[in-house]
Amino acid sequence: MLGKTTGNRLLGALPADVLTRWAGAQTQVELSLGQVLYEPGTEMSHVAFPSTAIVSVLYVMEDGASAEIAVVGNDGLVGIALFMGGQTTSSHAVVQSAGRAFRLPAADLTEEFSRNGSVQHLLLRYTQALITKMAQTAVCNRHHSVRQRLCRWLLLSLDRLPGPEPRMTQELIGNMLGMRRSGVTAQAAQAARLQDQGVIRYTWGRIIMLDRPMLESLCCECYAVVIASRCTWKPTIAISLCHACGLYLLGPPTLLGIAMPGTNVVGTAGSMGSFALLGFFSSLLPR
Repeated sequence: MLGKTTGNRLLGALPADVLTRWAGAQTQVELSLGQVLYEPGTEMSHVAFPSTAIVSVLYVMEDGASAEIAVVGNDGLVGIALFMGGQTTSSHAVVQSAGRAFRLPAADLTEEFSRNGSVQHLLLRYTQALITKMAQTAVCNRHHSVRQRLCRWLLLSLDRLPGPEPRMTQELIGNMLGMRRSGVTAQAAQAARLQDQGVIRYTWGRIIMLDRPMLESLCCECYAVVIASRCTWKPTIAISLCHACGLYLLGPPTLLGIAMPGTNVVGTAGSMGSFALLGFFSSLLPR
């Protein structure tokens, strides 16, 4: 089955009849580092489902400064504007890690979405999770240190790659974190500290993960929140209390157990309706 072999989890969650209808239109492409998939104001002709590539969605200011507002890998798709009511967007989509993706013509996606069936429901839940990640990224960039943000970004990138070696330059990482030239220098200093601690090994354009548990311990709570939101389209989730930051997190119990070993599952919800209520009221639960 096509979706089961692409390496993209969103495609893999689609029903067999949908994948059959898309089989003739979907093509595999190679995405190169720094490749621009779309720019503000340009009409989107395709959506992309990354399998081994990672794509950053960026907002670029008039003076050229940029900041990453979302990252898409094998857990999603690039081009949500197509089924959210628009043909264009105000953001850029740039490949941050080279690899493969599957392209689908816009018309095929919108036609399937308009059937008001399982594809629509799945894509709307995915979009809800993406909005959560975007909000968490904005909060993280505003309130957390360069080191914490770098650790979060590295972990999220590694989660979307088949191996422990993302390939990207210091300048690209700085752009993703929303740093100006001076900030890139600070980010490089933090990367050097991580290397001195034996957490990563870095050479130009190549980062090798050496100690993931240490990297997770140096990261802020935003990583766990994003991990929890990533799988909101799954049918079963759990509420889990993080003892490190005192937050209630939402996500599959096994995933939360891996991402945050210091958590206890305190409740479950078996439907997406229940999830919506839990997501809204999670901040009101007693600490």
